[in-house]
Amino acid sequence: MKKFFLLSLVGALLCTTSCSDDDNITPQEPVSVIITLTHPEDIDPSSVTDESVTFKNRTTGEETSTSNISEIKMLPGLYDVNYAASVTLPSGAKGALLGSKSGVTVSGTQCLLELSTYQMIPTDDLIIAEIFFTGTQQPSGTQYRGDDYIKLYNNTDHIVYADGLTLFESKLNTTERIDHNPNIINTDVSVQVLYTVPGNGTEHPVNPGEYLLIADTGIDHRDANPNSFDLSHADFEWYDQSSSATNIDIDNPDVPNLDKWYSYTKSYYVLHNRGFKAYGIARIPIDKDTYINDYKYTYNYTLVTPAGEFPMSADAYRIPNEWVVDVVNCSIEAKYAWNVTAPELDCGWTYCGTIDQDKTRFFKSVRRKVQLIDPAGRVILKDTNNSTEDFNPECVPSEIELQGTAISAAGDKATTITYDGVTPRM
Repeated sequence: MKKFFLLSLVGALLCTTSCSDDDNITPQEPVSVIITLTHPEDIDPSSVTDESVTFKNRTTGEETSTSNISEIKMLPGLYDVNYAASVTLPSGAKGALLGSKSGVTVSGTQCLLELSTYQMIPTDDLIIAEIFFTGTQQPSGTQYRGDDYIKLYNNTDHIVYADGLTLFESKLNTTERIDHNPNIINTDVSVQVLYTVPGNGTEHPVNPGEYLLIADTGIDHRDANPNSFDLSHADFEWYDQSSSATNIDIDNPDVPNLDKWYSYTKSYYVLHNRGFKAYGIARIPIDKDTYINDYKYTYNYTLVTPAGEFPMSADAYRIPNEWVVDVVNCSIEAKYAWNVTAPELDCGWTYCGTIDQDKTRFFKSVRRKVQLIDPAGRVILKDTNNSTEDFNPECVPSEIELQGTAISAAGDKATTITYDGVTPRM
């Protein structure tokens, strides 16, 4: 979920099954899962401790964790698998090893799981603290658009300058796995939206424990929707000069605009209101014109429909993984198919809504969990490159809590203020 130090050739997992057709084994007979680990080349296996593996059943949501990874038996099913361990580095410093695989089929008598791990190193930059993509509703129940936002947070102990930080949205959907060529997920993120914080490098400081609020439209949305809230205090907004006369964006001159590098839409951009995308931030070390000219990405895939199969191609841009500071894969429970970024960036996912078009998803966001509050009162947020573990799903958005505004189309008001959607502020 953040900028990483890639130490493995491949950050993905490959699961194969060696299955028997023995009719005497019932579907609910436990399956032996044999894990083969491949650690980065400079890691001594004897320095790896505190290993654990978690299997999350994609059908039931039940999680099973074990620290005895040499003897694992699981009931047949479709699982998301996460591996974690502590490691002593050659320098003597302590670190963590992570690995993951989504959509592992456990069946037959034996599942052979080959897992390449990677080293997770804490970021020294801003991280994504909250994504509010679902939007609010009018009293009539119709959706209101434009009040979506993303909050960044300085989780470090020093000032971080937001200048030059690029906000992006993935091109690929987390709800539709496609076999595309070339597949660059292990080296790059394919993106369709890029907006960058302006500045000379030291114009926009974010102090430790402070947030940076980036709004779709930085206005008081209560003027148009009494169930919305005020975003006129946002630090930045993204603004689009629309080519559609009937779909015009609003520009608040009192809220600075992000520098628009690229967006796929010819009107105005909003976050996907069901969260089918990955959202991230990156530090792109080249200028805008060079990036736009040199980092185009075209891929081919087959569109499968009831009417047949059709060859297709799509255009996007790419951001090398080593430029990525943080990324969060979002989805909905019933339609999640895969992560559209490498597991080194995010080996989990989070959500608002359990089914497609879920009417209960409105007025909800995903918020990063509190790990601890230090003696000085500074909040440290959890950051393990695993959005499943790091984020609370389906939360009351922080701006709604802070402003005591509506949490439903009926106009019910928020009455509790929390740090992360769960942990109450004392």
